Amino acid sequence: MKKFLSMILAVVMVLSLGAFALADDPVEINYWSMWNEGEPQATVIAEAAEAYEAETGVHVNIEWKGRDINTLITAALEAEEAIDLFEDDFNRLGQVDAPYTYDLTEMAEAAGYADHSYPVFNNFSIKWAGYLNSIVEQPNVGGVFYDKDAFEAAGIEAAPATWEEFLDACAKLKDAGIDPIAQDGAYTNFSFYYQLVRHIGEDGIAELRENGGWAENEGAVAAAQEIIDLVNAGYLAEGAPDEYPASQNKIGLGLAAMVVCADYVTAEVNANTGTEVNWGLFNYPTVEGGVSAASYMGANSLAIPAYSEHAQEAFDFAIFLTTGEWGQKLADECHQIPADPNNECTSLPGAVETLLAADAPMTWCGELNTHPAWQTMKDMFTELFEGKYADGAEFCAAMDALYE
Repeated sequence: MKKFLSMILAVVMVLSLGAFALADDPVEINYWSMWNEGEPQATVIAEAAEAYEAETGVHVNIEWKGRDINTLITAALEAEEAIDLFEDDFNRLGQVDAPYTYDLTEMAEAAGYADHSYPVFNNFSIKWAGYLNSIVEQPNVGGVFYDKDAFEAAGIEAAPATWEEFLDACAKLKDAGIDPIAQDGAYTNFSFYYQLVRHIGEDGIAELRENGGWAENEGAVAAAQEIIDLVNAGYLAEGAPDEYPASQNKIGLGLAAMVVCADYVTAEVNANTGTEVNWGLFNYPTVEGGVSAASYMGANSLAIPAYSEHAQEAFDFAIFLTTGEWGQKLADECHQIPADPNNECTSLPGAVETLLAADAPMTWCGELNTHPAWQTMKDMFTELFEGKYADGAEFCAAMDALYE
């Protein structure tokens, strides 16, 4: 009898220990990243994941999806794939993928996130999704980034403020043997958007997005024609629009002078070419009779799927990565604006103050990216820079055909 009771007790102990072991199994979160392995951001994120695991025991399994994540993530969320954390443009997160994202409001309040973030991004996240649905990883400021040494070599003494001054700078650069503008296909949408918003503003773009009427809009036709004239004047770098990042890299190689993008382009070019370009930044030039001189402000942000079973751990890692020590390391080693405004911005002085003071920034492509035909639009913007349209009227008529 004693032997029988001992056997039962042993079985109970084994089962108890097994249950304890299962309860103590380490948590693993699956993180889909928009960076490519080897990029400066990816290197810091991987190091932060190791530090986070050492501190908490939570393992972060990272899948490097690259920039194509925006073509993959919606279907993955609909299928409820094993994802606990993912990155994308905060505009897309707030609008396109909002129905699949976790409400971070309570966790953010408990963590004091408001004191470690920018109101402009939080307010737009809440406006679009109905609640805070993303944590900023990389704030961005857009404009024309240029090589100061190239400008000096071409005799350009001041950054251009108007379109006429910009064209004059392009002519001087070309005369000096330097291709004026680097343009990758990945950013033709952003470059044309800047030209378009100068003429008709964000509200005008919203009207076109919803109802069409491109060919009847004088500002839209003028914007397209100005890009065509830019191409015909030979102001794009040889081969542009190139496969990303071939064209922007030409700035680091001394073959081109300017690129229209957001501030992360500086770190990308420096890392890709092994150089330290003497970067400058000026606001995208205004156009005669235009309605906007605003600057683009955006962010690559982190979100958690609504179905995640490890939302708290994913949120904690997002805060761990973007604030304090690791937020500073992202800013320093990736030459980006810190996601935590309490950290120091060494790559672009004044950027933190600009973002803290902002209330309504230009968005990424005026939210054209929410149109059902967005992928086709992107292709057409690239064709515009390839010189495939005879004039602005032809391009705008082709855009209107997407609404039929």
